[in-house]
Amino acid sequence: MADKKMPVSRKNYLKSLLLQVAESMMEEESKRKAEEKQSYMDENCPSLSLPHSVQDLQELCRKLHKMIDLVDDERYDMEVKVTKSDKEVGDLKIKLQDLKGKFKKPVLKRVRMSADAMLAALLGSKHKVSMDLRANLKQVKKEAKEEEKHSGDWRKNIEDKAGMDGRKKMFETEA
Repeated sequence: MADKKMPVSRKNYLKSLLLQVAESMMEEESKRKAEEKQSYMDENCPSLSLPHSVQDLQELCRKLHKMIDLVDDERYDMEVKVTKSDKEVGDLKIKLQDLKGKFKKPVLKRVRMSADAMLAALLGSKHKVSMDLRANLKQVKKEAKEEEKHSGDWRKNIEDKAGMDGRKKMFETEA
């Protein structure tokens, strides 16, 4: 019995009733919002009566500027409070992550970029000269080994090391 299906005409009828009720509710809500807006404007923004003399106009302008300054001060204070609370929320999120001990490592994309392109991206228009990385390296002269300087004739060295006596000398001198 629970699986009995509702006829399509009944579904459509109920759907149309729901739409009518929703439409009437939306109209009432829009009327209510308009009334609230009008009452708020009447309370906070009284109708402006413009005086005819120049001095009265100047006084009105001064009064309006003072009111604008007060509103700007309040807006700035609210903005500072919001940024401060946002920063505190961020710090608390970081502390919470630290306490959990789980860190999500972002997936890094491999970027193929030369050193010049990377410097251009980092420094922007300041970097115009292509940089040769080897140009700034220090030149180092290799010193000749002492053995080669003192060895003298190469044939004499080979004759000294030839045979068992030569091999024995070679091991004794190295050790």
